[in-house]
Amino acid sequence: MKNHLIVITGASSGFGAEMAKTFNAAGNPLLLLGRRPEKIEALPLNFENVMVRSVDVTDKAAFQAAIDDAQAAYGPVDLLVNNAGVMLLGNVLKQDPAEWQTMLDTNVMGVLNGMQIVLPQMTERQGGTVINISSLAGKKTFVNHAAYVASKFGVHGLSETVREEVSRHNVRVAMVAPGAAETELLTHVTDDGALKDYGAWKQTMGGLTLDPKHVAEAVAFIYNMPQEVNVREIDIAATRQDS
Repeated sequence: MKNHLIVITGASSGFGAEMAKTFNAAGNPLLLLGRRPEKIEALPLNFENVMVRSVDVTDKAAFQAAIDDAQAAYGPVDLLVNNAGVMLLGNVLKQDPAEWQTMLDTNVMGVLNGMQIVLPQMTERQGGTVINISSLAGKKTFVNHAAYVASKFGVHGLSETVREEVSRHNVRVAMVAPGAAETELLTHVTDDGALKDYGAWKQTMGGLTLDPKHVAEAVAFIYNMPQEVNVREIDIAATRQDS
């Protein structure tokens, strides 16, 4: 792996925590962002070249300030992984619109904020990579996922658009789209019916969903390809997931 600065949002658990462990083991300096920095600090990492900041990605000024601090210490960002995300399941007929806004703000605006912060310097130096963590829900629909699907279809659309815009500058924009996985995303769902339906769906897979470490491996695979090669998208799910 390249010994350049990597920024990971949503690094306190799930995919982000596994990415932090993967890139830390390879010796990359890291900026790890999350709303629960104490959970990041509890990860089994070598913190010698790791900076941890409490940042909500919807706060662009705080996001920018954290990246500025990390670049002052470690040099320019070579990889930004826009991993922070929220999944609040619910039926659109009764779901609180505030939950829609939360998902759109975090899952779409947070990604756009990160890209606008790092891409100017990447295009100027003719190198760098952004990997956006989307979802299979950015490609197909799922019951009780309407607003979440809307946000992840947005991630797919904006990622491909920006990829086209920066490709001539030798900058890569890629996506990893996981299926159902063992993360904390469901802990914030307020719709008991949606949770019950999700649990029943999970049982059709034998109760086993995707281990987050394999998503981290997919991210590392994209990043470790030569800069002139862009693996634009990886869709990854448990083999037993049939949708």
